[in-house]
Amino acid sequence: MKKLSILLTCISLNIAAQVTIKIDPTKEVKQISPFLYGRNNSFSSTNPNEQLSAEDLTRLRDAGVRFFRESGGNNSTKYNWRRKLSSHPDWYNNVYTNDWDNVARNLQKNFPNAQGMWAFQLIGMAAKTNQYNFNDWEYNRSNWWEGVNQNLAGGGVLNTTGTKAKTDGDPNLYLEKWTADSTTGILDHWFGSKGIGLDKSKIIFWNMDNEAEIWNGSHDDVVPKPISAEEFMQKYFAVAKKARKKYPDIKLVGPVTANEWQWYNWPTTINHEGRNYPWLEYFIKRVAEEQKASGIKLLDVFDIHFYPPTKVNDEIVQLHRVFFDRNYIYPGSNGVKNVNGSWDNSQNKEYIFGRINDWLTKYMGANHGITLGLTEMGIEGDNANVTAVWYASTIGEFMKNGVEIFTPWYWKPGMWETLHLLSKYNKTSSIKGESSNETLVSAYPSINAKQDSITVVLVNRSGTAAQNINLSFDNFVLNNQQLKALSLKSLPNTETFFSDTKNALVESNLTITDNKINISLPPFSVTSIQLSGKVGQVSILGKETEEELAIKVFPNPSSDKITIQWETGAFEKIELIDVQGRKVYEQAIQKGTKTTEINHSLTEKVYLARLIQNEKVVVKKIVIQR
Repeated sequence: MKKLSILLTCISLNIAAQVTIKIDPTKEVKQISPFLYGRNNSFSSTNPNEQLSAEDLTRLRDAGVRFFRESGGNNSTKYNWRRKLSSHPDWYNNVYTNDWDNVARNLQKNFPNAQGMWAFQLIGMAAKTNQYNFNDWEYNRSNWWEGVNQNLAGGGVLNTTGTKAKTDGDPNLYLEKWTADSTTGILDHWFGSKGIGLDKSKIIFWNMDNEAEIWNGSHDDVVPKPISAEEFMQKYFAVAKKARKKYPDIKLVGPVTANEWQWYNWPTTINHEGRNYPWLEYFIKRVAEEQKASGIKLLDVFDIHFYPPTKVNDEIVQLHRVFFDRNYIYPGSNGVKNVNGSWDNSQNKEYIFGRINDWLTKYMGANHGITLGLTEMGIEGDNANVTAVWYASTIGEFMKNGVEIFTPWYWKPGMWETLHLLSKYNKTSSIKGESSNETLVSAYPSINAKQDSITVVLVNRSGTAAQNINLSFDNFVLNNQQLKALSLKSLPNTETFFSDTKNALVESNLTITDNKINISLPPFSVTSIQLSGKVGQVSILGKETEEELAIKVFPNPSSDKITIQWETGAFEKIELIDVQGRKVYEQAIQKGTKTTEINHSLTEKVYLARLIQNEKVVVKKIVIQR
């Protein structure tokens, strides 16, 4: 009895460990934005003559990068397109060559179907000359040290310790005034009749500067003390209106908010109409008011950044839940405690994109037409498998929820592999995928426009245990055949992706049984399964409807010829499937026919006969006996 009890316990645990996943292509259908397959800083803008190597171009193409954000983050805020210069806030404010023209030409030459993205400058000053740079080469051979943020350009006095100069340099020596007309002039320079001839349909999206909430830190040479939120809004409105007038089809992407704290907090308290506002709600409210007053659309994509500090693997693989999961208690919650305008320590659920959608609807109405973007994100840690799981989960959640742009800032081993797997094999529309244990295993299914092909991405977030998955399909009939699964698992912490043919994808075989698939997912893994079939209902043997009972198969068992008759329905073809799921026979059915005969030379065994019409498959069992 003791041995029996142990055996039963083991069986029970095994059954409990199975995760069931149901896919339904008729529900929660959303178009997938190709701009989720994006990157930052793939080209150099600091060396006008630099060209990407053949190896780099192959990696970018084969990985399927569709969106290139090339403005350079903090370095974009004081960019001068006329002089092709920018002031670098993280390097003494020194001014260096920065040639966006060259990058844009190279991008459109090498990736003519991709979208490129750059930024307008809202801060009001732009780089003028490099004649007042701090001589970092003479000081320490241009090596990084804690003082690289000292404001030494413009004649500043060096402090050999710390992050503050003894005396700040004069920004008026190396910067010049840069108005809304100045910054939007790049549109004429690039796309105008006397411009350089770039294709503006491939540079639709424009960031409205970068991380204005922290200008008093990152750009304290220009903004030594925080400006008010309303002062920033006026800068934003001025540039947005000029840009829209010059380029009506432009996609304005803002406010480009720095991190979780800044999602809710401007450097100074926002008190408006008698109440305190969190920053992003106030931004949306003011944009809505100005749009109504001016009749000009001032925002197209709502854009934020995110740099979570956690190094705990089990927390990193749950970071995708920060954006839409209204029940997820985020361990790093901080700024959200001010979501109601005053500190509330009980606030620990972010769902930041969910909140943004709520505010957009509140202030602009249900049909506001504004999408979502995450143009910078960086995670900590160096486990390539954790990185792959986080990246796949984030893209998957963004597919499900209609996010338009995703361009991570940190790029780590595991990301090229994941980008390649998803961009190459995913279909065009996200569909419903329901997991019995969403925290542990998620499915991110997609379907093509013809609705005859589905890709299911499965993510196992357990770092210690394989997960047994039962994958079933509602309203989709699979073609019974053996399948191949492509998996990322056990990745080393060095780069493994070089091209479509040189990578770490592992292939395995799967079998369909009764329109279901069983698969075991390795720990910390991402798996993609490609399936074919058609939208419709599959019949379950033993549970026949009246219509199915009206289908006669005789003789059954059969030795040579089988006749099938039916009273209703207009079937297009018949297939015979063996017990291994292989199609061994196929025959077209003439239109209007109610009887078909199968003359066969099949071996003795059981087969499934599949009668197929446009939206339905009826299955009947056939036995061959000699």
